[in-house]
Amino acid sequence: MKKVLSAIILAILTLPCFAQEIEKWGRFEVCYNTSVKGNPYDVDLSATFTNGGETMTVKGFYDGDGRFVIRFMPDKEGQWNFTTHSKVRALNGKKGSFLCTPPSEGNHGPVHAEKTWFKYADGTYYYPVGTTAYSWMRAPEGYAARTIKSLEESGFNKIRCLFMPQNVGYDYQGHYPFQKKADGSWDYERPDPAYFQRIEAYVEDLLAIGVECDLILYHPYDGGRWGFDRMPLDANLTFLRYITARMSSFRNIWWSLANEWDGLKELPHEYWNKFGECVSEEDPYHHLISVHGYTATYYEYWRPWVTHCSIQDHAPVEGPGRAGTVKNIYKKPVVFDEICYEGNSTARWGQLSGEEELYRMWNALIAGTYPTHSECLSIKMKDKNIPSTNFLAFGGDFYGESWKRIKFMRSILDELPHPLYLADKSWDTSMAGAGDGYYLLYFGKEMKEEWEFDIPVKNLDFARPQKGEKFQVDIIDTWDMTITTCPTVFELGAPGPGNYRFKDVGHRGIRLPLKPYMMLRIRKI
Repeated sequence: MKKVLSAIILAILTLPCFAQEIEKWGRFEVCYNTSVKGNPYDVDLSATFTNGGETMTVKGFYDGDGRFVIRFMPDKEGQWNFTTHSKVRALNGKKGSFLCTPPSEGNHGPVHAEKTWFKYADGTYYYPVGTTAYSWMRAPEGYAARTIKSLEESGFNKIRCLFMPQNVGYDYQGHYPFQKKADGSWDYERPDPAYFQRIEAYVEDLLAIGVECDLILYHPYDGGRWGFDRMPLDANLTFLRYITARMSSFRNIWWSLANEWDGLKELPHEYWNKFGECVSEEDPYHHLISVHGYTATYYEYWRPWVTHCSIQDHAPVEGPGRAGTVKNIYKKPVVFDEICYEGNSTARWGQLSGEEELYRMWNALIAGTYPTHSECLSIKMKDKNIPSTNFLAFGGDFYGESWKRIKFMRSILDELPHPLYLADKSWDTSMAGAGDGYYLLYFGKEMKEEWEFDIPVKNLDFARPQKGEKFQVDIIDTWDMTITTCPTVFELGAPGPGNYRFKDVGHRGIRLPLKPYMMLRIRKI
C-alpha cells in the first residue's frame, strides 16, 4: 500500500504544468518537481520535440525549489510531441504534446542575419534602430517600468543592456547571478534562479512591446567588486550553457558576448572565440551573436559563429558613405552600437547635440548599416542614493531631442521595399538604393537651395533605371519630421557622359528649403 501511495505522490509531483496551445515562435514550458542527490544544477535534462518530419532536442535547466524546466520555441504549426531524457528516473521518459497555433499579430519570429541585413523568421525585414541602457534591469524601484514606457513612446525596437551587475556606486539589493558558498565566495556551479527570473521578466516586457533585447553577457565595469569579470574558463562555460538553456526560447533575445571585451583584462583573447562557439552550439535556435569592443577595436567578425558586427566606432558615421566600407569588408550586417551619445557629460563620448546624434544615425542607415542611440544627459534625482542619472546608465526617462525623431525615422524605413545600400558605392556616398526604382538621398549638414534631378545608372544587384521611366520625389525634413511631395513628375533622359548618371529629360529640379538634415525620397512611378 505504501509503495502504491508513494508512486501516486511521485506521479503528482512530476505532473507537467503547461498550456495546450502555444503560438508559433511563442514559448512552451514544462516543469517537473523532484528532489535529487548532490548539486541539482549538474543534472543533465533534455527533451526531443517532433512535429511531422521536424525534430529538435533542447536542454533543460534547474530553476530552484526542486523545479526542473524545459523550454521550447516552436517554429512550425501543428501538434508537437516531446519526450524527456535524463539519468534521473523522475525526469526521464516523460511525454507530452501541445498544439502550435498561428502567430499572433506583431509576432514575426526571431531576427536572423541574411547577407548584410536582418530579417524576422517570417521573412519581414527588420531595421534595428536601438538604444542603450546598461543597468535598467537592476536600477532602483520604478526605473524598469519607466524604461519600458520610454521605449514604447519613442519607437526604438532594440535595446542593449547588461546581464551582470555594474559597479555604479549604489548597493544592489537581493540576488546576484550566483549563490554564495559558506565561506562567502561565489559558487559558480550554483546559479541563483531568482536573478535570472528577474532578467527574464524584463525580456518578456520588451517582447510585449516589440523590442529586441541585445543582452550583454560580460562587461569590464565590475571593478573587482564581485569578480564576475574574471571567472575561470570552466565557470564561464558553465554559465553560458545555463543561460542559453534558460533564455534561448525567448524569440527577442540577442547574444552580445561583451561590451568592450578588450577591457576584461583577466580574460585572454582566445576565450572569446570559445565563448562564441559555446553559445552558438548551445542555442538550438541560433539567435544573433556578436561581441563589442572598445573604440575602433574590431573583433574577428569573419568567424563563423559571429552573425553580425557590433562596433564601437564613431568615425565611420561622422560623414557620408564611410560606414559602407566596413560593411564591404565583413559582408555581414553592421551595427554601430556606439556612435557617441547625446548628452552633457564631461566625457568626450557623451557630448553630442541631438542634431549630431540623429545625423550620425542617418549616415549609418544610408550606407546600409545600422545605428544604436543613447543619451547621457545627467539629471539630478530626488533619490539621495543616486546623485544623478541618465538613460545610458539606468534607463528611465529620455530628456534629449534625438529620441523624439525615432518613430519618424522608422516610418521611413518600414516603407522601404528592401534594406538600404549605396546604389553607386564609393562614387555616390549620399544616395542609397532600396530596390528597383527606390532611392533616398540624404544631404546631411549640407544646406541646398535647389537640386537638379540626378540618379546613378548603377543600382547594386537590382534593375538599373531606363530612359523614359518616371519618378516622383518627396522632400523629407528629418529633424522637423515633415514630408512634402514635389508636384513635378520627372522623366529620365538618356544616360550622361560615361553612362554613369541619369538626369531629367528637361533638366528639371526641385527648390529646397535652405536647411540642414534634408532628405529626398525618389520613387519610380
